[in-house]
Amino acid sequence: MARTTGSAGEKTEAAVREAAVGLIARLGYEAMSMRQLAAEVGVQAAALYRYFPTKEDLLFTLMREHMEGLLEAWSAARPAAVDPATRLAAYVGNHIAFHIERRHATHVSNMELRSLSHERLTQILKLRTAYEKELRAILRDGVEADVFEIDDVGLTAMALIQMMTGVIVWFRPGERLSITEVTTTYLSMTMRLVGAKIDAYSAARPFGRAKDAVAI
Repeated sequence: MARTTGSAGEKTEAAVREAAVGLIARLGYEAMSMRQLAAEVGVQAAALYRYFPTKEDLLFTLMREHMEGLLEAWSAARPAAVDPATRLAAYVGNHIAFHIERRHATHVSNMELRSLSHERLTQILKLRTAYEKELRAILRDGVEADVFEIDDVGLTAMALIQMMTGVIVWFRPGERLSITEVTTTYLSMTMRLVGAKIDAYSAARPFGRAKDAVAI
């Protein structure tokens, strides 16, 4: 009989994924054992293999779900407006919010690519490329519309991705900066990095005025 939505099996599987993200982020994929994971969830080690036949199956599932979630989040956040500055602002805001909310999952996805087999690594990299392609398209459109000044679109896109994702290293809720303040400041830096004209920059300010942002 098929399990119904919200069944005990599905809840256990979700608990396994959540616990695995935390353990891998803290210990590393190689150091984490399935026995440790089982103890964290409160099940027998053998029970884990009902959901994930191998340890790599578990890691791949976590990384695939992270990237698919990021693509889905951007699809929902993508603005109807076609002007590049507005789209770039939305991309920055969505990227930062998504990764701050999923700090451990982001760490696992960035640090454990080396632990995947070639075939599975290729699948994850395709998802990453699809996401990064969205940013490159925004930057190219901005250059063509003469609202951005960029020498190398690909390099600039990678620099922006690294800068925005790096927020998870230092940001902690409840400390000096709010997510809105971080996003506003990063948006300001992003617009300067892409050489945005002042009118385009002002049009893409959904997070408040620059003078209201707290400096990092």
